[in-house]
Amino acid sequence: MVRHVIVRFTMLKTYLYIPEQLEKKIKLTARNQNKSKAEVIRQALEKGINQVALRGTASAQALQKIAEIGKKFNLKGPKDGSDNMDKYLWGKDWSKDE
Repeated sequence: MVRHVIVRFTMLKTYLYIPEQLEKKIKLTARNQNKSKAEVIRQALEKGINQVALRGTASAQALQKIAEIGKKFNLKGPKDGSDNMDKYLWGKDWSKDE
């Protein structure tokens, strides 16, 4: 028995302004790959947004690296680190007037 699976995607129409040089690259890529400009743009956006999502911000990357180092060397911090973060980082409790 042969079963057919039908997958439907809803396409939304979006307008955007792009530089002339980018338009030329899109046209050339579409022609070279025998695809529509729309398909080339969709693939580029999908790949690009995935890369952006993986990168995150510089501060998130730094925190991730710190966490990886801590895990690698099995480092442990104080159990009240979240509550007393300012005291441990700066030697001061900023919630109190001094």
